[in-house]
Amino acid sequence: MPPYDPSAFPPFAVTVDLVVLTVRRHALCALVVKRGEAPFQGRWALPGGFVRADEDLDAAAARELVEETGLCVHDPGAPPPVPGNGAHLEQLATYGAPDRDPRMRVVSVAHLALAPDLPAPRAGGDANSARWAPVEELLGEDGGAEPGGEPPVPLAFDHARILADGVERARSKIEYSSLATAFCPPEFTVGELRRVYEAVWGVALDPRNFHRKVTGTPGFLVPAGGTTTRQGGRPAQLFRAGGATLLNPPMLRPEV
Repeated sequence: MPPYDPSAFPPFAVTVDLVVLTVRRHALCALVVKRGEAPFQGRWALPGGFVRADEDLDAAAARELVEETGLCVHDPGAPPPVPGNGAHLEQLATYGAPDRDPRMRVVSVAHLALAPDLPAPRAGGDANSARWAPVEELLGEDGGAEPGGEPPVPLAFDHARILADGVERARSKIEYSSLATAFCPPEFTVGELRRVYEAVWGVALDPRNFHRKVTGTPGFLVPAGGTTTRQGGRPAQLFRAGGATLLNPPMLRPEV
């Protein structure tokens, strides 16, 4: 093997960015942090950070997830280490435009994380504040404006594109997989699951048709053996996610 000269190649860095989605107050929300340092100081951005020299990409994403949310990665084949403390995490896409970071050439491997209703976030690293924000607001889908009538300030770097890709991944994937249950607690009602679909898709669904579809899809839901009144009204049956990973037939997204 001929000698390898690292100086013959331009240096670049690798980061992981996280699209962390949850459903809060019946709206699909994403975690964003306000940058405390340049570049884009004071702008909202997705959480993330540089990959350390001694860790692989999945480990870096899992570390950032713990640091930003306190959530551990949940292995679907095993119970979470702490009830309600596990999150679905998957690789989303790689972003490497030469000018995406003004500091140097930076390639980002984005990850998508999904979890049930999460508490108020805590800021860490170079972020001086953090919040859950509706994705419609962050992506300008609600036509909202900043105070004073100014248009909303876009996310730092290319994070609006990364967020849009993560939201579309979630919206499309819950059509044919059981991923929507990742937004639910370990035991949930059909009504709570329906509200997840409504929040992610941004549409209203017919309760009776939805109940018939999800309870009639083999392996999607299994009875948990109890009921709850936490949503008010009559006791509702509790379910858990079944063993199916692919839904047949799929839950097709209504045309808007």
